[in-house]
Amino acid sequence: MLKIRNVLLLQKRWKSGAKRRWNVLQNKKNNCDRAMDNFDDFYGSVYGSRWKNMRVALLTRHKYIALVNNFGDTEQTCSMLEMDGAINMKSLINLAQERLKGSSETVPNQGQSRHEIEGKLDALLRKQQEREVASIYPSSGEDVSMPQQLRFDNTQDKQKEEPNELAPFEQSLTKALEEEVQLDEHRMVDPQFGTGGLYEYIPAHSIKGMEDWVAESDHYKYYQTSADFPLKIEPETSFHFPEHLSLYTYEMGNCSDFKGPKKCLTGVLSHFMMDGASALPPLFLQVQPGERVLDACASPGGKSLLMLQTLHVDQLVCNDIQESRLNKLRKVMQEYLFDYKERWAGKRLLFSQSDARNLDGYEQFDKILVDVPCTTDRHVVNVQDNNIFKPTRIKERLRIPELQAAILANCLRLLRPGGSLVYSTCSLSPIQNDGVVHMALQKVFAEHNITTTIKDLSQQTALFSDVFKFEHPKGLKYGQMVVPYLPANFGPMYFSKITRNT
Repeated sequence: MLKIRNVLLLQKRWKSGAKRRWNVLQNKKNNCDRAMDNFDDFYGSVYGSRWKNMRVALLTRHKYIALVNNFGDTEQTCSMLEMDGAINMKSLINLAQERLKGSSETVPNQGQSRHEIEGKLDALLRKQQEREVASIYPSSGEDVSMPQQLRFDNTQDKQKEEPNELAPFEQSLTKALEEEVQLDEHRMVDPQFGTGGLYEYIPAHSIKGMEDWVAESDHYKYYQTSADFPLKIEPETSFHFPEHLSLYTYEMGNCSDFKGPKKCLTGVLSHFMMDGASALPPLFLQVQPGERVLDACASPGGKSLLMLQTLHVDQLVCNDIQESRLNKLRKVMQEYLFDYKERWAGKRLLFSQSDARNLDGYEQFDKILVDVPCTTDRHVVNVQDNNIFKPTRIKERLRIPELQAAILANCLRLLRPGGSLVYSTCSLSPIQNDGVVHMALQKVFAEHNITTTIKDLSQQTALFSDVFKFEHPKGLKYGQMVVPYLPANFGPMYFSKITRNT
């Protein structure tokens, strides 16, 4: 019979890194957390109670639409999508047109009530300035006068310095000695070691590194509404859905996924999936046959591909600043365009690698799509990589409106008189949307005497009300915007159509 021997129990020890300390997990913030904290503060102040619904939609996987490739098995692809329950967007638009003709309701014009957003942004600016002051001057219970806002430009108020400059040095020193102020003898210079250093000393007047610092509150100052330039806003009179364009979507509330694209007999892929809101800017650009079109910030290529699928473009120039982004764009075109090398590359489809602020083919394009870099609101709250809210990219993020306005202003110069462009972002920020449009219009008028007309697309967006959720036009001055909404979780996408006057 076996005897039970003594059993020695050893407690298992956690390996290094296997268990995270609770205080590290509790206090650690990633880039997505920083983005959401910023949006809660900013968008919560701008949109009020509606921000909660937008917030949930942003954190939920968004819907797609399917763009059917006209250079593949078009009829078979349309039949497959319809068998899966998808609806051709053209049929929804036709129903909306009939419904609007039979109803007496008028679509409200944009820009009728701006005071509400202006007041909210002013309050947000003051709030942010108070935070910045409190971070430098913490409250100590003493009655100490603090500045209303911080200044980071190293400029000095000359009016405040004049009384100090007029006070003689001898009088101030004599007064100090008379009042028996104790001097720190440890800081006195011994003459035997030389006094030359006294003449080389320069008192500090700024903090190293602050010359390039951008205050968070400065970001909100880009939003301006006072128009000191000729401003004309008129309704867009017509909208024609391209005859050969096929876009498929699921009805509102249906979040089904599309099947992946398949290879057709011609060697190209059957359909391209994209965010539904991204289809609106090229649609409202209304490219006509024989026109020369520029996509100023073309990558990854969905909007460029949609314009080519209309079969109207005579020549499309796709521009982007990075070679890697252009390579992605070329790959998309090779996968979806039949006889890419023989019929398209270098002929009807041109690629350009340049900063959109520096393009110089002035007055050469009939239509321009300006889908500028932005904070990409849906991306930054869900993806850590390439996140604009990374701490090392704060200066880049706060100066995004400057970049956007410079790109838009230069693209207005590239337009032929009478030509149109559509400016778009995938952001909810009023600063990057209406604020940037205002800055660009002001810039081109002041520097180049270019006047423009804003096209009100409120009647056109009403045709897509069965597919998208739009921001009320009264809250926008220069454009329209698709807002995230769970039953129709597209966007965000802001767009503004601008025509250069002749």
